[in-house]
Amino acid sequence: MYQFHAAEAIEECCRWIQDWFAENGDGCPAVLGISGGKDSSVCAALLVKALGVHRVIGVMMPRGVQPDIEDSKLLCSHLGIRNVTVNIGAAADALEAAVADSLPLSRQATVNLPPRIRMATVYAVSQSVNGRVANTCNLSEDWVGYATRWGDSVGDFAPLSRFTVTEVKAIGRALGLPEQLVEKTPSDGLCGKTDEDSLGFTYAMLDAYIREGVLPPPEIKERIDHLHQVNLFKLEMMPAFPYEPQ
Repeated sequence: MYQFHAAEAIEECCRWIQDWFAENGDGCPAVLGISGGKDSSVCAALLVKALGVHRVIGVMMPRGVQPDIEDSKLLCSHLGIRNVTVNIGAAADALEAAVADSLPLSRQATVNLPPRIRMATVYAVSQSVNGRVANTCNLSEDWVGYATRWGDSVGDFAPLSRFTVTEVKAIGRALGLPEQLVEKTPSDGLCGKTDEDSLGFTYAMLDAYIREGVLPPPEIKERIDHLHQVNLFKLEMMPAFPYEPQ
């Protein structure tokens, strides 16, 4: 039976972070977007443990008024990390309007535009401090493609991408994060639905399928398998035509 040992995972992940920075940015800070959800909270806590509080910078990026931004502030205060707030509202509105001048935006384009602007913002902050950007996605989300390509799906390194949602929560508790952050209902904060509403199944069901092979109901299994297959391209490098001069 599969068992997850959070303390061991934390130590191994922190060593991996330290080794990565030793090779790819010795002494540089880690920069990440802070949403107030479990993933950014756990990722930030791991970075503080691995690198020290003075080498972690959080970026809060509300679009106009963000109702749950106090959760982001709580995380930054709890960890004691340096943080900046960049409101992306004007930029997102302007870009939407500019594109709409040429053609109607699809619903999906409208939903995915803010995450892409947020990632551009994180990189702008990171490059201004000679930092390295942390991707905060987890295995469960990646498995079914629940991330925006060239938005929250990217980064310079990814501490959580091999941990399921269930495991991320266990790590968060082991690191002493406030329960309201660990158990916050996952939502992209953009389309008005929770992750699980959008996906059509729970993360607990998905995690049991990934880690232990516990089969969900047939219609759910079919949906998970379909989402996994059609979203595999998000986890791969951009394909390039393999031209070889003769």
